[in-house]
Amino acid sequence: MSLYRYQAASASGELVTGEMEAADQDSVIERLHAQGYIPIDAREARAGLLSWLQPRRAANRTARPKNLIFITQQLGMLIQAGLSLDRALEMVLSVVEGKTEQEAIRAVLDRVRGGSTLADAMAAQNGMFPAYYVGMVRAAEASGSLDTTLRHLAELLELADAAREQVKSALIYPMLVLATGAGSIAILFEFVIPRFRPLFDGAGTALPLATQIVLGISDGMQNYGLLGLVAVLLLALLWRRHIGTPDGRRRWHRRLLNLPLLGALVVKTEVSRFGRTLGTLLRNGVSPLSALLITQETISNLALRDALAGVVDSVKEGKGLAEPLLQTGIVPTLAVNLIRVGEETARLDDMLLKVADIYEQETKRGIDRLLALLVPAVTIGLGVVVALVIGSILTAILSVYDLAL
Repeated sequence: MSLYRYQAASASGELVTGEMEAADQDSVIERLHAQGYIPIDAREARAGLLSWLQPRRAANRTARPKNLIFITQQLGMLIQAGLSLDRALEMVLSVVEGKTEQEAIRAVLDRVRGGSTLADAMAAQNGMFPAYYVGMVRAAEASGSLDTTLRHLAELLELADAAREQVKSALIYPMLVLATGAGSIAILFEFVIPRFRPLFDGAGTALPLATQIVLGISDGMQNYGLLGLVAVLLLALLWRRHIGTPDGRRRWHRRLLNLPLLGALVVKTEVSRFGRTLGTLLRNGVSPLSALLITQETISNLALRDALAGVVDSVKEGKGLAEPLLQTGIVPTLAVNLIRVGEETARLDDMLLKVADIYEQETKRGIDRLLALLVPAVTIGLGVVVALVIGSILTAILSVYDLAL
């Protein structure tokens, strides 16, 4: 028997978390179903050092975005063509790339052949399929619209992947500029400036303050460079460990929202994800409270996720969605107004998807503006550093030359 941590949604839409001893993951899911819950996640709890390593193992289990898109597209197309679910999974297994994805599809196929639903089989794959993905598949199986839902899921995944690829592509050039500039400055301090030390030592006069600072940095890099590098790596590990804890990550996410430019961009990104996920879940027949709980788990910023927890409580009390979102003070007014219109016209899913479209465009423009500022800022910053270093050295050389005359 092993200890499992689980998350599930109750019939009333309440998020339930806890621990359960069971022989395997299937037993946890079966017992949750027997208790009237909708399983969202169930994974084995680990202790000590293994617990610290667990997030990395879970991440390695996640499907690559492009492979998940391919699996979803192919499965939807094959089911639409009239193939049975197990036959469709067999064909997807024969063409999907990636060992992790093949193992997951094979496990899903075995569970489906054993009588499991597709959603339960996917939920048992240790995070391979996101919570909202499993929730939509579960609703689709209940409503008999699995092929249509899988097509919607593929579109949703493609939009998210396109946004990620855009950011990665746009960051290549500024990262190259930063790496090249940092390397040039390191060479300057490590090899070039020390060659002037004998000249300055034999001058017999006090050097300008700027030159003394530059020489001090150069001496520090030569004498303690390796120690400094170890210290930086240690600080990076400590920081990673700190933000790996829920409290540390929550504090960092809260500060992130208050940063100029970047904070607004984070909010727009999360609002677009919130609208797209919740709208798609509602359109595919998931109950509002269950859809809201599943959507809450897709929000990566913990400060926003905590705010949504209060929204869930308000929705349970019948206050609707728009007013609680407005009271968070984080969600933009435009998004709240569109959601309010959707509630008043009984077209909440359509308006949520409209919110997603608007803020996806806003996010794209915000990223473009931020990256447009980043390249010249990095270039100018590195240029200023190099100019100050060279200027301080030239000033000292001229001082020595004047003294010699």
